[in-house]
Amino acid sequence: MRSRRTTLAVPGSNPRFIEKAQGLAVDEFFLDLEDAVAPSAKEEARKNVVAALNEGDWDGKVRVVRVNDLETAWAYRDVIEVVEGAGANLDCVLLPKVQDPSHVRWLDRLLTQIEKAMGLRAGRIGIEAQIEDARGMVNIDAIAASSPRLETLVFGPGDLMASINMKTLVVGEQPPGYTEGDAYHYILMRILMAARAHDLQAIDGPYFNVRDVDAFRRVARRSAALGFDGKWVLHPSQVEAGNEVFSPTQEDYDHAELILDAYDHSTRVEGRGAAMLGDEMIDEASRKMALVIAAKGRAAGLVRTSRFEAPAE
Repeated sequence: MRSRRTTLAVPGSNPRFIEKAQGLAVDEFFLDLEDAVAPSAKEEARKNVVAALNEGDWDGKVRVVRVNDLETAWAYRDVIEVVEGAGANLDCVLLPKVQDPSHVRWLDRLLTQIEKAMGLRAGRIGIEAQIEDARGMVNIDAIAASSPRLETLVFGPGDLMASINMKTLVVGEQPPGYTEGDAYHYILMRILMAARAHDLQAIDGPYFNVRDVDAFRRVARRSAALGFDGKWVLHPSQVEAGNEVFSPTQEDYDHAELILDAYDHSTRVEGRGAAMLGDEMIDEASRKMALVIAAKGRAAGLVRTSRFEAPAE
């Protein structure tokens, strides 16, 4: 899976922001043709996005474009112009306001037609589905199973909060009066369960108070603790915190790699189904848990600082 600790939202109508985004240390970016672009600027934004994908230096980042939703007059032209113009330099299309599987299937079929027409490998371009209302949440299992192109489920907090009449005006914060627990826990876990059941990544949505990095870090830790793979960032000030929160610590990464080595040695060399790592008993469940942390550490570019030594006979 691609690393998506941080996903940067970049307005497709702002060439200056597009240029600046290329130098930021995010794992993924999406050039936005939807909410960040005024209706009068949609057509020009498509041209900016195609040029940015073809001419920009994105340095290994995951390259995504968010198109307009299917209830608008712009969605089909967004997909056609971007993929025909820059499909070879595009990794995924982000589809907002997904309410049921038919939305994803529509995009899948259109992408296949364009790929065949342009001589691109059919199926290469992935899909990210943004869940932004109650209907999408209710249908999330079917959405998660809707296409082999699907790579992520993305939480869209602002629209979803509005769709359920949540009593707050600050996207990502707890609603006033909700003093027990976390008002977003069910939503986050529902997205996470659907994603994991279908081998997808789960991405948390943005936190709008971009100047309050401590608050961003607090909110990001909530979804990271549950198992989310990353979070959207709206401002350069959030990037470092996002990468840190969604990466394992050096200590945890080293420990995970040692567990994998110890378990491999025990099962492959000694023929045992369990092993000891110091005073810690490890088994197949330990291996699976360690694989998650090790994979995230490797994706984050961490380098081991410890070495496994087989126990003396």
